[in-house]
Amino acid sequence: MITVKYFGAIAEKTKSQGEEVSISNESLKDLLSNLEEKYQLSDLSFSVAINQKMMPKPYDYSLKSNDVIALLPPFSGG
Repeated sequence: MITVKYFGAIAEKTKSQGEEVSISNESLKDLLSNLEEKYQLSDLSFSVAINQKMMPKPYDYSLKSNDVIALLPPFSGG
C-alpha cells in the first residue's frame, strides 16, 4: 500500500487531499497513468515527489510499499 497526496489544482480536481493505493510491482509511470485515467489530469501541470524527494522526469521508479507520493503544483519564485 502506498499513499498518494494531492495539492493545489490536483486536490481540487480529485476532490481529495489524497488516497491509499494498493500496488503490485507497479512503476511510478504506471501509477501516474492510472491516476490520469481515473481523474483526467493531463491538462494539469505538476511535479512528483517520492518520500519528500523531487523526482526527475521520465519517472523511472519502481514503487515500494509505504512510499508516499506527492503530486505538487508548479512553484513560483518571488
